[in-house]
Amino acid sequence: MSEQILSQEEIDALLGAMASGDVDLETDDAEKANISLEEIEAYDLTSKNILLQNQFFALEEVNDKLTKFLKNFLSTFLQQKIDVKFVNTEMVVFDTFIQGFSPPTCFHIFTMEPLIGSSLMAIDQNLVFSLVECMFGGTGKTKSYERDFTAIEMRLMSKVATGILDAFESAWELIYSVSTDLKKSESNPEYVHLFNPNDLVMSQTFSVVGKQFSGNIYFCLSYLMLEPIKELLSSRFVREKDTDHSWDGQLKDIMNSTEVNMTAELGKKVYTIRQLINMKEGDVILLNSGPNDRIPITVESVPKYMGYPGVVNGNRAIEIVNPIYKNGGKRK
Repeated sequence: MSEQILSQEEIDALLGAMASGDVDLETDDAEKANISLEEIEAYDLTSKNILLQNQFFALEEVNDKLTKFLKNFLSTFLQQKIDVKFVNTEMVVFDTFIQGFSPPTCFHIFTMEPLIGSSLMAIDQNLVFSLVECMFGGTGKTKSYERDFTAIEMRLMSKVATGILDAFESAWELIYSVSTDLKKSESNPEYVHLFNPNDLVMSQTFSVVGKQFSGNIYFCLSYLMLEPIKELLSSRFVREKDTDHSWDGQLKDIMNSTEVNMTAELGKKVYTIRQLINMKEGDVILLNSGPNDRIPITVESVPKYMGYPGVVNGNRAIEIVNPIYKNGGKRK
């Protein structure tokens, strides 16, 4: 039996002191716990401004591919060395995203079929002027302009946007095949009403650096648009895909060394039980095919080929004429 810390007399004395008020029950910890409402920071449990990294883990591979494709496209298109780096991905509401731009900014609205809805690409003002300068043979070094883009500059940037979207489309082939289509261009963020202000969007930033210029390219994708394929973009899907690929080589080796039974059916005939019972030595069974007729060849009792019977170097053989497909003779 464990030893008693306080005796019964000490316990009675302590209870008496508490009842008379001689013992102060308030502690320093209790005083620290009395926080005023002004010191409490309000938190909205319904807030959508969160970073959903695990749900879009697969996009890291897409962004790596897109970085390489953008670098190759811009370097070839501008005829000079261009470096492209992926900066970050974050989940924000659309109002927060669009307020980060000031006019003029080169916006391009595009679709990603078969996904429903539209997406947005934005190119920095200074980067636009530098790219246009490079397209006319310049170095890309320009001064800051306080004016809107001209019609010619917007038309030239549409060509650049088409090439960027081709790279975007190729990068997405890694996880999901999409077909991009440039729908509209705009230079004033106030006129870009692609989503509701509180809609959750995914913002991706890429840095473009030339010899004498630099700037950013942004992609804005709606969370609701990505919702139908979020399983393909999750970290779990990437792990399962990598696991499946790790078994491919071993499964191929096993399949290549697996032995199967292959049978050529020379012919067949249907008899009744009575006819079989009455058969005797010397009877002849007439088959439904002759030496010039094609016969089925089965693999593990599954019809796979058609062929002709014959003899090769004194050995009985079958010449394969054509494979058999389950969908009416056409390869899937």
